[in-house]
Amino acid sequence: MTNSDPQAVEQEALAARMRAARRRRFRLFFVALAVTAGAGFAYWGATRGIETTDDAYVAGDVVQVSSLVNGTVDAVMVENAQWVHAGDPLFRVDSTDARLALNAAVAQLAHAVRAYRTARADVSRENAEVELQRSTLAKASDDLRRRESLAQDGGVSREDIRHARDAMTSASASLSAQQAAYEAALAKIDSTSIESNPLVREAAARVRSAALALRRAETRAPIGGLITHRVVQVGQHVAPGAIAMALVPLDRVWVEANFKESQLREMRTDQAVDLRSDLYGPDVVFHGRIAGIEAGTGAAFASVPAQNATGNWIKVVQRVPVRIALDPAELRAHPLRIGLSMTASVPVKQSAGAVSASTLPEVGGSPGAIDQTTVYRGDDDAGNALVNETIRANSGAGAHEPGA
Repeated sequence: MTNSDPQAVEQEALAARMRAARRRRFRLFFVALAVTAGAGFAYWGATRGIETTDDAYVAGDVVQVSSLVNGTVDAVMVENAQWVHAGDPLFRVDSTDARLALNAAVAQLAHAVRAYRTARADVSRENAEVELQRSTLAKASDDLRRRESLAQDGGVSREDIRHARDAMTSASASLSAQQAAYEAALAKIDSTSIESNPLVREAAARVRSAALALRRAETRAPIGGLITHRVVQVGQHVAPGAIAMALVPLDRVWVEANFKESQLREMRTDQAVDLRSDLYGPDVVFHGRIAGIEAGTGAAFASVPAQNATGNWIKVVQRVPVRIALDPAELRAHPLRIGLSMTASVPVKQSAGAVSASTLPEVGGSPGAIDQTTVYRGDDDAGNALVNETIRANSGAGAHEPGA
């Protein structure tokens, strides 16, 4: 009996330790359960009223650049992944044909100016001829009257009178013909100057067109951005409309977040949005605003829309693209690229905007330009200086006075 007492005591002590360990495990389990429940409740409270999706991607404009004239490329100034500013040269086509066309147009303008001067001289000459024919008619009329007065006394034969009458008729016809010639010559310059003469203006327009073609031999960037998809090469023949490269303004990208239709009920324009990208991780938060909600789901605008009326139908929750504008300052600090993944969170309970997803906006007036470039504004003046110089060099003294 005494030999078994230590063993029983040891077993009792082991059982007591096991019961204590079991109680500690239960206490730890309930503590962990309480902590988990508290954390879950806190998370639910923190995320309550927030709509989140990770089906969001960076989007942006892709400006396709093509040549404005036909020609063979003789220089390319940019490469993919290179940043350019508005107005920077991108590539150039051979300008020999354009320069020859410009020289021919200038020569034609000079010929038109000199033709105008010739027409003015013709008017002066025809006007002098009219005065001469008037004098001739007046002389023939006097001769006829004198012979008719002498015929009463028998001093002039009937034949002389007939010849005098024929001379006056001929002089009158000549005057009429000369007046018509004068009016025909005057019609070429009547109420015009060199600058306003139709033929001169037509030739000047050809000079401006040729100068514009020469200017457009060099293709410039319409806006600032990053070059991508460059396919143009030296020696390649290009034509207007053929894509040479693309340009992406990365300082104006936005986010397309595809929320489920059930998440849009209280989503409104101008609501604040918190965005995180896989590129920078959760520590970098972009602060955007809802710029607009698309007119339909992504499936509705797909290249091959689903036909739910055919075959067996299974309901699928649809997603609607929501456009989110980004803060330009944050974009400069943390640049994004088109197609990068984003996570968007919208606190729908904490903010309100002008138009919700279930409300139609009021129809306003016609919107103005949402995007524009000033690179091509100087094209309006192409060739003006050359036109003025050509007219001045070929007009001669006093040629600007209108004809009469």
